[in-house]
Amino acid sequence: MKKIIAALAITASLVSCTKDFKELNTSKDGARYTTPETLLGPAVHDVIKKNLNRCLRLTHELMQVHVTLSDGDEIHRYVIRPQESDYMWNNWYLQLTNIKDIYKGGDAINNKAFMGISLVLDTWVSSLLTDVYGDVPYFDANKGREYVLQPKFDKQKDIYQDLFKKLEEANELLRTASTTDVEAKMDPIFAGDITKWRKFCNSLYLRLLLRVSGTGELGAREKILDIVETRKSNYPIFTSNNDSAILKFQGTDPYLSEFAEYRDIDFQVSSSYSEFFINNLNDWGDPRRDKWASKKDNAFIGIPSGYPVGQVPAPQSQYLAALRSEPLLGNIINYPELQFILAECAVKGYIPGDAKTYYETGVAAALGMWGFTVPTGYLTDTSAQWYENDNASQKLHQIMLQKYYTLFFTDFQSWIEHRRTGFPTLPKGVGLQNDGIMPTRLKYPVNVQRVNQQNYLAAVANMGGDDLKTKVWWNK
Repeated sequence: MKKIIAALAITASLVSCTKDFKELNTSKDGARYTTPETLLGPAVHDVIKKNLNRCLRLTHELMQVHVTLSDGDEIHRYVIRPQESDYMWNNWYLQLTNIKDIYKGGDAINNKAFMGISLVLDTWVSSLLTDVYGDVPYFDANKGREYVLQPKFDKQKDIYQDLFKKLEEANELLRTASTTDVEAKMDPIFAGDITKWRKFCNSLYLRLLLRVSGTGELGAREKILDIVETRKSNYPIFTSNNDSAILKFQGTDPYLSEFAEYRDIDFQVSSSYSEFFINNLNDWGDPRRDKWASKKDNAFIGIPSGYPVGQVPAPQSQYLAALRSEPLLGNIINYPELQFILAECAVKGYIPGDAKTYYETGVAAALGMWGFTVPTGYLTDTSAQWYENDNASQKLHQIMLQKYYTLFFTDFQSWIEHRRTGFPTLPKGVGLQNDGIMPTRLKYPVNVQRVNQQNYLAAVANMGGDDLKTKVWWNK
């Protein structure tokens, strides 16, 4: 039995964390099902907390938000050890079981809202899995109750095709759901507002469509136009910061931030902001500095990333302690990101509309989300200014640089977007390893290689390798 449980945990066939779980939980008081609302908050909260953990450890160091002050941690030099792969793999698959049970519970009680919500969350987490690792167990995953202990790996293209089907189904379920289907206190993101869940669904849809649009496959470009223009009334999307999908952390249980109980050394002292991150904010006179960074000698100062071994820089500006409990760090996808998505789509000709308007709306919304207005001259007298005569590449750089700051503490998104576009352009320190190439994915967990070897080898053959330089389907 111990071997079976271990296999479930590491081969993406995870059962929920409750013993004797049949099709749905059967409680001792006679209740037949675990009601979906009891799973929603804990599942979303756990995913976001784990995402924050690795965003701090991996994303922000790879993407030069901060730089470690220890020679022993070499992620900023593009060194990612194999054991780093286990953490998100295991936790994402664990919560996918609970998220899928939300759908089953909603179906059992004829609750379309929870069925739709489950599909949106399933798509969100599954997209993270495939974007970080590439081909992963998908269609056979989370079937431990059916004794599928060695699930096959599915091609990323096939996964994305199914994710789009799920979002189509979710949009329709949420369209026809009762507005009273979800009790406000049981929904930590939208307090039972089904309309906002539907906007979340379609805004996420646009994120993922744009991600694969460069392949020219799955009709992604055509679907972007369909959502934004042709049938926009059938696909509502975010219209303000108030629509953003953010689990806003509280000062007490049950929705504490991942960082709420971190020690100073774990959150602040062990790193400093990078020169790249701070210098752009300084150039723009960006007021978000005051909420994000400490000062050194009365100035915001960063340190170089990718420094050589044995040349650890002196500490400079660091994370502010207030960020440990900052509600906005519970971000999944927000309105400013959507505006930058639309700006890119306009630049590439996928949709009609003025890219500059989308861009400047995104900038204003990104600052507004943190409680600031756009400073005088921000969009006219700094490098944040939009130049209509710039070429498409220059415009994309402008968009992605602002998007980079909007994705502050948002799971792996800035790294994923950098892999997709090459922007923002990051300086390369002389101490970089991995041939100076930004890692393009995480390797598969070691335990998965061992206990699901046949399917692992098939996946590696399909992807063309299992290393930090192997590109995923949408990135080739």
